[in-house]
Amino acid sequence: MVTYEEFITRATAVESQIASACRASGREPGAVRLLAVTKTHPAEAAGFAARHGLAAVGENRVQEASVKRAGLVAAGGPGAALRWELIGHLQSNKAKLAVETFDCIQSVDSEKLARRLDAAAGELGRTLVVLLQVNAGRDPAKFGAEPEDAPRLLELALACPHLRVEGLMTIAPLGADAAETAEHARRTFANLREMRDDFVSSFGVALPELSMGMSGDLELAVAAGSTCVRVGTALFGGRPGVLPAG
Repeated sequence: MVTYEEFITRATAVESQIASACRASGREPGAVRLLAVTKTHPAEAAGFAARHGLAAVGENRVQEASVKRAGLVAAGGPGAALRWELIGHLQSNKAKLAVETFDCIQSVDSEKLARRLDAAAGELGRTLVVLLQVNAGRDPAKFGAEPEDAPRLLELALACPHLRVEGLMTIAPLGADAAETAEHARRTFANLREMRDDFVSSFGVALPELSMGMSGDLELAVAAGSTCVRVGTALFGGRPGVLPAG
């Protein structure tokens, strides 16, 4: 993993990239938050994010995040106050530990999972912030509710007393080359933005969060209206034999 000094250099560059993308699309830089993706990296990576002033980190696996968070809380310091968000696929049988570990779950993609999370949050006496993950690019390799199933999922989630739905999340498909990947991203992000706007109108609810965009496509995501970009590789680098972190 990178050193803290290298991380600061990388984070400053990513923040500048986000600000430039915001200005290019007529948006205020503060409208887009940077979620540092620390999956596969040691807890120290989350500590770096906290020391730099980032409010939250994203993780893909429940057990990995649970151990990291407990260690940072025990150590005290800036890392103890971090907000933890699950951005990876969640199996419904891990709902309870996920609710105990995370402040927000961005990857709610089924009615069964929504019900399990609602029940677990109720048992813990808390309200859980969630985003609904939609397969807006219709990529068979990606998780997420299909667009035609999303309205029913939203209706159910809104009826869950211990869930607070704050928006939608998606991951764009990859293409055969850079140009095709960019086109997939534009279409996917536009689809999610339009879906969110339709939901706000038809359900009469506020859905302020649009989590879309990672290291390679964040500028396209910001142009399409993203409010949260999930960045790992550009901040922390990759690890041998491990898929990029975002």
